[in-house]
Amino acid sequence: MTGLFIVVAALAFLMLAAYRGYSVILCAPIAAMGAVLLTDPSAVAPVFSGVFMERMAGFAQLYFPVFLLGAVFGKLIEISGFSRAIVQAVLRLIGAERAIAAIVLVCAVLTYGGVSLFVVVFAVYPFAAEMFRQGGIPKRLMPGAIALGAFTFTMTALPGTPQIQNIIPTTFFDTTTWSAPWLGLTGALFTLAAGLAYLEWRRRRAAAAGESYGAELRNEPVTPEGQPAHHPLVALLPLVVVGVANFLLTRWIPAWYPADAAVELPGLPAPLPANASDRVALWAVMGALIAGIATILLFSFKSVRAHFAEGSKSAVSGALLASMNTAAEYGFGGVIAALPGFLLVADGLKAIPDPLAGEAVAVTALAGITGSASGGMSIALAAMAQTFAENARAAGIPMDVLHRVAAMASGGMDTLPHNGAVITLLAVTGLTHRQSYGDIFAITLISTLSVFLVIGVYYLTGLV
Repeated sequence: MTGLFIVVAALAFLMLAAYRGYSVILCAPIAAMGAVLLTDPSAVAPVFSGVFMERMAGFAQLYFPVFLLGAVFGKLIEISGFSRAIVQAVLRLIGAERAIAAIVLVCAVLTYGGVSLFVVVFAVYPFAAEMFRQGGIPKRLMPGAIALGAFTFTMTALPGTPQIQNIIPTTFFDTTTWSAPWLGLTGALFTLAAGLAYLEWRRRRAAAAGESYGAELRNEPVTPEGQPAHHPLVALLPLVVVGVANFLLTRWIPAWYPADAAVELPGLPAPLPANASDRVALWAVMGALIAGIATILLFSFKSVRAHFAEGSKSAVSGALLASMNTAAEYGFGGVIAALPGFLLVADGLKAIPDPLAGEAVAVTALAGITGSASGGMSIALAAMAQTFAENARAAGIPMDVLHRVAAMASGGMDTLPHNGAVITLLAVTGLTHRQSYGDIFAITLISTLSVFLVIGVYYLTGLV
């Protein structure tokens, strides 16, 4: 039990530190190495170098370009005046009071289109800030709206979503990303409806109290004065280009770089393998963002040129902070997963008799502990997928249902205060856990509840 206490204490320390506004980049290694120190003092240095730093550096190596390009894309959307043009058109079309629903749907479309949820945060923030400001909606409600649209049903529930959380189960259950479509749609509709109802309730309460957008806020997008007016369809074009380019590149890149592909350059000691099998999603997103940036420059070069130097500096700073926060979380999760207390948790979760409930609890619990939906699900399925599958076959449950439950459960309690996506969202929007985490947690509870709703619907109807 001592090992379990160590894991819980490390997790509690990191969540408290994140909630109180301390840097996760500093606190994540302290929490992780403190847990190792209490477990085996001699392992501190090797684990720090061989696990924490390798995981942290590995994450940055893979994802920093995506964070950087996403931040630049979002900043150009802002300083070009495209965000203001889109917001004004949307407000004329649906009204200022429906700004929250509009932001949720924009995030959902982008995420379902294959854009990384981290990129969605950077790209949508300028629109959301302008829309909330013009609608008089408190900025503190914005992270909840973005989280609902990007971190929940489009990430895990909607059949066919290209997000990694919907891809990981295919390798364990021999399924496809379209598994259990009716159950996925049921969970998605419940999450969307309940989440929108909650956020609208919060908006009405704030309006009744006379609360406006807010003052003395940080990291506010500012469209320079004197910008030319853009047609809304032109302003929307970069977002469309990103979605279409991401879709096309995801299909073209494997043909360009087959399994035996290699690059030879005079200065390389040996041919460099160029197999894209495990890089397709990343390369596709990067290429799509470059295409989106080029589209903005094509239609608004004169507007962007005057403000690009300062704008790019803030974009780079934001990308560095967001990526390093998330990378530190990734390193923390890797260390915690190596501790004996974590193995006790995993073994205990195996004892839940119902295969669907057991899988849901295991995946969402381990995602919460590691602070990562994909990381927690990968650990849970690597350790327990065979047990889940055997129990499901004995109960006559299709593997497609196991797939959908695992994917949806990964997007539940992973969004605890120390989660990398949550910290990135708050950093980009310039808000704190104290201001906005309560709404994110409410959306987390709704997303978690949808998993068990889907399990109940399956057992009652047999719907797949």
